[in-house]
Amino acid sequence: MTATSSIVIIVGTNRPNSMSRRIAEYYQKLLNQNNTASTILDLVNLPHDFTYTALYGNSGKNDAFNALRSQIDGAEKFIFITPEYNGSYPGVLKAFIDGLPYPNSFTNKKAALVGLSSNMQGAVTALSHLNDIFSYLGMNTLALRVKLAQIQAHFIDNEITNPLYKELLEIQAEQIIRF
Repeated sequence: MTATSSIVIIVGTNRPNSMSRRIAEYYQKLLNQNNTASTILDLVNLPHDFTYTALYGNSGKNDAFNALRSQIDGAEKFIFITPEYNGSYPGVLKAFIDGLPYPNSFTNKKAALVGLSSNMQGAVTALSHLNDIFSYLGMNTLALRVKLAQIQAHFIDNEITNPLYKELLEIQAEQIIRF
């Protein structure tokens, strides 16, 4: 992949000032160090009423949602930074995915999955659920799924302080570039 190619990093929550956003920015720096361009799609930018104005019979009618959707349409690779909410991934991420054209939005595209949580599990179940959805949609995911448990203790001053987490993210970033 060249410096002109782009990967979309998706912040899997619409929570303002989320830890997921900060991890997405960290990941973007890793990609930049590997001369790979990327953009961040933050679900905080979803229209507040998109489940009513952009889905089903209203597909294509919400300009703000369409702008986010176009980032998905134009990309071949994605990195999902997904927090754990109630034992899975956030419902807003599922609603966003459901609002994309089926089945073509993710078919034959590629993704890396990063989960984060405040507990000891690192969003393992959330990543499993998300992988199941992507498998159904025909998207190929990297085998290495990075799980960042107790993330608040390991992300200080916008840097990963846990050497294993740092190494896993670096390996995964290199893998998605070559994938």
